[in-house]
Amino acid sequence: MNLKFRFFLPFIILGFITTTQAQKPWSGFGIESNIMMGKMIRHTPNFTGPLPSQVYSFEINLIKQTYGQKEWHERRNYPQLGLGFYYNNYNMPQVYGQAFGIFPNIQLRLLSTHNFEWTFRAGMGIGYATKPFERLPIPNPDNVAIGGHWNNVSPFSTDVRWRINHHWDVQAGFQFSHVSNAAFQQPNLGINTFGGHVGLRYFPVSSQPERIKRTLKPLSNRWLVQGRASIAFIGAAPADGPLNPVYMGALFLSKRYWSKNKVYGGVDYYFNTAKYSKLKAIEHFKGEEGVKSTQIAVFAGNEFLIGRLGILFQAGYYLHRMDEQKERLYQKLGGNFYLVQKEKGLLKELYFSAILKTHMASAELFEMGVGIGL
Repeated sequence: MNLKFRFFLPFIILGFITTTQAQKPWSGFGIESNIMMGKMIRHTPNFTGPLPSQVYSFEINLIKQTYGQKEWHERRNYPQLGLGFYYNNYNMPQVYGQAFGIFPNIQLRLLSTHNFEWTFRAGMGIGYATKPFERLPIPNPDNVAIGGHWNNVSPFSTDVRWRINHHWDVQAGFQFSHVSNAAFQQPNLGINTFGGHVGLRYFPVSSQPERIKRTLKPLSNRWLVQGRASIAFIGAAPADGPLNPVYMGALFLSKRYWSKNKVYGGVDYYFNTAKYSKLKAIEHFKGEEGVKSTQIAVFAGNEFLIGRLGILFQAGYYLHRMDEQKERLYQKLGGNFYLVQKEKGLLKELYFSAILKTHMASAELFEMGVGIGL
């Protein structure tokens, strides 16, 4: 299919469907499409595969402009929510193939005037890579970045947007995306791409629904003692090795501010059973295998509260490293889904967490856990 035709097809279809009478309840709902041309990044010396001259991406994003149905909409200055469908052509079909994904996302306004706005969008979802590393039946040893078909997809973008009218917007900006399986299957260096994009948005009724405004009471800047227990699974090297659990615990303090964010800091603990099994097998560090398979770190982070969802960014420094580990710093990106959110009582927070841990641009693991706040 011609790329230009593919780009405009969603708008042609939606425009045809919605030429009849539009219903006011659908105000704020729309669709956007972006095309991107960019580059693949050799983010580590271990990335020995070839780099394509360009990569090409295309996405369709179903969007909803919030207008105050929930209190957090107003506290967050009425963000935009989306569900995106992602396609990436790495331009080397025999090595990297293509990637398809679906990702929930949120877009925040950084600056806005009457017809102009500058925004930032973050998303995280699941994707399928068509050509991962393989030994058999068809060898693909050059792709040392992706070890399996199913992967995490994390696209980030910033846009400068011009509102033509209440139905149409045109936009341009920059985009970065990360695709990896968080060490579920080896090798797993991940594929990072960046580039520029252009796009259009269409709202059948209106992009500017009438806002609901309330007199909101500020929430207290409270302190909480928090704990989190998590587990991750990583594939042991070499490729097609066994899957091993990593057990994690965190203890930290958090402080809410501006009624919509939390800053926090504390201690992380990790026990890597893959490393432990290896040291036991080679009879290295006899009697100290547990210590040499452990990581202890201090960390600080920030969580952006969006209703029952919290989006967190965290950075940490290792006080104790595993055997053969060189990195001293790590980062985390992920989210918490809150089952309990109370202002009073002993148990004030109870949540599930899903967090990607990285060393700069290389993903180490994907942890899933449960946490509390007292």
